[in-house]
Amino acid sequence: MVRKVLFISDHGDPLAPLGSEQAGGQNNYVRQLALALESEGYAVDVVTHWNSLDTPQVERFGTACRVIRIAAGKHYFVQKNEMYRLIPAFFDEMSKTLNFKDYDVVHTHYWLSGLVGSFIKQKWGIPWIHTNHSLGMAKRKATGNTEALRLLTEKMILTSADLIVVTTQSEKQLIREFIDNPAPMKVIPIGVDKAFQANKPKLVVSPYFAFAGRLQTTKGIYTLLKAFELFIKDRPSTDRTKLIIAGGSESCISPTNHLPKSPKLRMAIEGFNHKVEFLGPQNQQQLARLFTNSIATIVPSYYESFGMVAAEAQACGSPVIASKVGGLQNIIMHGMTGLHVEHNNPFQLSQVMSTLLDKPHFTKKLGQRAAAYAREEFDWRVIAYKMARAYKGVANETKIVLAGD
Repeated sequence: MVRKVLFISDHGDPLAPLGSEQAGGQNNYVRQLALALESEGYAVDVVTHWNSLDTPQVERFGTACRVIRIAAGKHYFVQKNEMYRLIPAFFDEMSKTLNFKDYDVVHTHYWLSGLVGSFIKQKWGIPWIHTNHSLGMAKRKATGNTEALRLLTEKMILTSADLIVVTTQSEKQLIREFIDNPAPMKVIPIGVDKAFQANKPKLVVSPYFAFAGRLQTTKGIYTLLKAFELFIKDRPSTDRTKLIIAGGSESCISPTNHLPKSPKLRMAIEGFNHKVEFLGPQNQQQLARLFTNSIATIVPSYYESFGMVAAEAQACGSPVIASKVGGLQNIIMHGMTGLHVEHNNPFQLSQVMSTLLDKPHFTKKLGQRAAAYAREEFDWRVIAYKMARAYKGVANETKIVLAGD
């Protein structure tokens, strides 16, 4: 019976403050899944890059989970796109720090970690499960940007792992479009934390739309700002609706006026900066309040394998306006729990924002259905049960193969 699991999340420390650089949906997923598996009787070790002198090498969370940090010769913050060069040293230090035979299953997160998982599988034969979190092929399809090394590595991972856990049917379909004979795949969605539950009363506040995520082009931040500018122009001068943005690091937001320090972002809000507020990184309780009291939460990404913010917002009873891309096509029920728009289409987005503001009864119904839908689909207890069954299935199959050898 599988009882000890090794997670590898090389650039995603599950205990890093959410909203800080390289601390988003993947970090939260890894932490929440580990805790949910713990409640099922599992012990989970999470290996990640040791990127700060302020954190210990080993840190416990929950009662049976640990983060084990590996410096790989770079005991400081390293950008995600530079982590590939650290992989050999990362694996070498892991091999000296851990006894891989202690683990029943290795579960890797993101393609960089998947590369490490392939080394472990090849050398020790431990059952290997992989979750993508995002795909280079999805990025190429959405933006036209091709990362040849990533695509080649992803192809190896997606054909070599014992099981690929995908979070939506759209992700599964995309893999089948790009990869011949992929490894077995199982759809297990992402859950949301208990902090995101629609049992909190709405506060009486000035109307606002919410956004939470990294302040990057591919997250649709500039599409959103242009859409909000168009939205304002179509409203009467007395309209008090604001746009509240959570995310980005503390250092990139001015603490005095809550505006970004980035010249590009400042230029994007020129003329209406009094109607836009940048909060910086927020914890889960703060995000829950942000979503709960909003008119709607906007997820204008160019691509998303899943779309954690969309799931969390729905759990809070907030309708979601989301790009019709990737996993967002599956986790937002158009016309039922939110509305889809074309990605990078600020005009259409501004029109939908106006619709939800001007039709409060319709918006309220969307929010109510969103909360009910989230309770059924994004429960970590159910997800941990499904994941545990997947682990056991892969472990049993590996034993059969080894016995045959």
